[in-house]
Parts: sequence; structure tokens; C-alpha cells
Amino acid sequence: MKLINIAAEALHEAIPELSLAQVISLLEKPKHDQHGDLAFPCFGLAKQKRKAPQLIANELAETLKSPLIEKTEAVGPYVNFFFKKDTIQQIVVQRILQEQNEYGSLEIGKGEKVVLDLSSPNIAKPFSMGHLRSTVIGYSIANILEKCGYQTVRINYLGDWGTQFGKLIAAYLKWGEEEKVRSNPIPELLKLYVKFHDEASDDQTLNEEGRYWFKKLEDANEQALSLWKWFREESLKEFDKIYKLLDVQFDSTNGEAFYNDKMKAVVSLLEEKGLLVESDGATVVKLEETPSLPPCLIKKSDGATLYATRDLAAALYRKQVYDFSKALYIVGQEQSIHFQQVKAVLKKAGFTWAEEMHHVPFGLLLKDGKKMSTRKGKVVLLEEVITEAIQLAEENIQSKNPDLPDKGEVARQVGVGAIIFHDLKNHRVNSVEFSLEDMLKFEGETGPYVQYTYARANSILKKGKWTAGEIKKGIKDSYSWELTKLLHEFPVMIEKACAEFDPSVLAKHIVDTCQSFNSWYGQVKFLTEDDEKTARLSLVAATAFTIKESLRLLGIQAPEEM
Repeated sequence: MKLINIAAEALHEAIPELSLAQVISLLEKPKHDQHGDLAFPCFGLAKQKRKAPQLIANELAETLKSPLIEKTEAVGPYVNFFFKKDTIQQIVVQRILQEQNEYGSLEIGKGEKVVLDLSSPNIAKPFSMGHLRSTVIGYSIANILEKCGYQTVRINYLGDWGTQFGKLIAAYLKWGEEEKVRSNPIPELLKLYVKFHDEASDDQTLNEEGRYWFKKLEDANEQALSLWKWFREESLKEFDKIYKLLDVQFDSTNGEAFYNDKMKAVVSLLEEKGLLVESDGATVVKLEETPSLPPCLIKKSDGATLYATRDLAAALYRKQVYDFSKALYIVGQEQSIHFQQVKAVLKKAGFTWAEEMHHVPFGLLLKDGKKMSTRKGKVVLLEEVITEAIQLAEENIQSKNPDLPDKGEVARQVGVGAIIFHDLKNHRVNSVEFSLEDMLKFEGETGPYVQYTYARANSILKKGKWTAGEIKKGIKDSYSWELTKLLHEFPVMIEKACAEFDPSVLAKHIVDTCQSFNSWYGQVKFLTEDDEKTARLSLVAATAFTIKESLRLLGIQAPEEM
């Protein structure tokens, strides 16, 4: 049951010349409550019916009927719909209490498989705040897809190969000290990486040296391979600490290096199909069909493979192993052309399934309005941010609720949740300014605000000794009706977030829901012993279930108490 469908069906019956889909597309949500729950503009019917829109609105208002519509009113050229609040509220609340965490589940995916390429930090570099976006956006999209009936495969495509490793090996052999790196691996490796780029800006031969060592790594040189393995192992230990704090798991951690033995087959395949051409000593696939795209580089002039070669190998491997219906790449928007090239090469090679490969871009995480850069050393370390967020959350809890059981775990949930929500409340293509202070506020559009609203709802239910049962009476006040409509829209928001690969749809909706709940809380005495008490507490319980499930889909935990 969707409110928009109830109104649309009544209108479609009265105006059969408009399809149901056309009617739905015309229905609007009025700006003011006194204009009802939905409004239908009659301008488009004026020419067809040869009548003034106001006259059409008057005629429709008199004829429209539905058991769930209380009344319809004509206001100028609009027909305003008022639904039967208590009846619909009982239906919505009863459904949520019955389905609980299954509320909002859909069967759009029909069990089809979606692979998601997410997180993908670079080996031998610290896990910075910049890596957070791909991780939390991708993880939430996967949760939403599963809620909509898809199977997901979450792949952490580690950046464990490429020219940067040649540069790092060269830097280590020039300036590195084994003892320092062993005692403090990631910060020391970052220093070497930054030093290399600083020096290379004045000495161009260093870049050639970096390319030389990467070629040796590709050729399985023993010294290069040994250093690479060491850097990789130390990095993975650090990454695992972060993922544990974020409560994030993956189905695969096959990085770029995994595809080393699969790239010759890709080159041979493209050669067999007559797609490879020489260009300035390099091997490329020309993409004349899409004039806006430059040729896709497959091999450099020295024979070394490129990022595109590995992504082609990865796509072919994943299709063979997982037989996906969709492949999503949750990667920054600066990689947009690269993914267009990879997709275009696969389509040119005759792989029609490449049409279902989608780059899901996102904006930058900014510090003081500027992009964070590992090369220049301007990086905020994610582990340090999470630790500080948890510490600040614990201090807040200590001052507000010193007797709270398991304060440390609640602080972790609040601190981590604050960081994740701060990212996901923004549309993913927008850049986000990093601000720990804004993240941890208990007021406004923040994770702690949503979590605190959930804890408040739980507290009301405990005090009211609520138990699930049949709701025999609705609630009369207008605040509860606005909340009911938002709870009713939850499945629609999930469907929209799934279609657009955009968790912010869900984050914004749950903020609206919490604000509506808190407005109601400020106006009503929930525990008053009267004939509406059961209905009130049932609506509180329905709200709590919806908030908790929203947070779960965003990858955030919901503390029972705060």
C-alpha cells in the first residue's frame, strides 16, 4: 500500500484517459499541511476537456472516492487529498511491528548477483580519511542492494601493484633504514614516498629509476619481490585494525597483483580480435566509436602493463567466477574516463555484459577546503580520527550518563557511527569537508542525533512496559500523522537509494523521521494512561525498528542506551 497509489487509482478511475503512471507523475506533495497529504494539478487537463482547471478540480473533488480517503477538496486548479489518518496509521504501524527488521525488504533483485569494487586502499600508504568514502559508500550500497533482493560480492581491490611500488622500492634502497621501517612501517614508508616525490620534482631521473624498479618487480626480480611482499604484509596488518573498528568485512581481498598472471591472456584476446595498435611505442586500443575518449593504453613502451590492463583482467575474471548481473566500481569521480575506457574496450571486444558495469563516483574529502594528498604528506590518518572520535564520545557519555553500562562499546558505536553518517548524509558526488567537531554533535543532521533518538524511543518503551499487540485505536494528533507518513515512505526511500546507488537518500530520510519523532515527543505525554496509550507506544516501537534498520543499512550500529 502506497498513499500515492491510493490517490492515483481514484484519479485514474475518474480520468481513464490518463494512465496510472501519468497520474502518479503529476501528483505533488503540498508545501503546507492545511492543503492535505497530496495534491493533483488540473492544468494539463484544461485543453483536453476544454474546461478551466478550477472547474475540472471542482468536478473531480466531488467524484473521487476511496475507503482510505477521508475527503478531497478543490483549491483553485488543485485537488487536495486528505487520507483517513487513524486507519492508515494502524495499517502502517501494524505492518512494521509484524515485519520488524524485514520492513522495507523488496524483491527487485530476484537473487541476481552484484559485485562491488570498494575501499581499495594502496599498500605501503596509510589508510587515510580519503579511503573512507569508498569504504562506507560501497558498504552501504551493498547493504541496500541486499535489502532489495540482490546477492552481493564485496571486493576489496587492494592497490598492491603499479609504478608507485617501483618508486617506493627505489626510495627505500636510496634512503630507507630497515630498523626504522620494521619498528614503525607505515609512517616510515610514507616519509620515503613523500621524499621521493619531493626529490623527483628537481631530479627527473628518479622517475625513470622508479619505472625501472617496477619493471624488475613485474619480471619477478627477487630483491624487488621480497621488498614488495614485506610492504604488503605490514600494510594489511594496519588495514585490518581499521576494518575491525568500522565493522566492515569483505568477500574477497584479491588486489591488482592477483591479476598479474591473467594479463597476458587479456593482451592475447585483444590481439586476436584485432583491436591492438602501436602508438608511440605503446600498445593501445583505439576508441573511435566514442570520440570523447582517448585510446586505452594496454602496454607501455617498455612492455609494462597498466591499470587498465589489470581492470580488464579483473572484469573478465569476475564475470567468469561470479556471473554477475551488475558490477559496481565505487571509485572517486576523477577515475571516470578510465572506467569509460575499460567498459568501451570490453564492449568493442564483444562482451555485451559490459553494459552492466557501472562506475559509482564520489567527490573528495577535503581538509580546509583542499584535497588531501598522500604524495605531499597532507593526509589525515583514519585510525587516529576514529580513536579521537571514540574518546570524545566516551567523554560526552561520561558527563551525561556516567552510570551507562558498557560505556566503551557504546562510545565506539557512537564515534564510528558519527564518522560514517557524516559522509553518507551527503550525496556521494559532492565533496565533503572533514570536521570531527561537526560529526560528533548530538543536534542537527548527525549520527549521534539519530542514535540518541533511537535510544530515547527504547527508553520510552521500557518505561511504558510496551508489548506488541493489536492496535485497536488510532492517534488523533497531527504530529503523529507526519511521523506515520515518513515511516510509510521508508520502503520507497530504499527503492530510490537502490536505483540511484545513493545512501544519502536513506540518511536524509532517517534524519527527517527522527526530527518528526522528536517534535511529537515534545508535544505529547506518551505514558499517560488513556485509550490512545497503546497506539502511541506502538508508533514509538515502529519508529525504533525503522531507525535501527536505517542505521544498519548505512553500516552504523544502534546503541540501546546512550
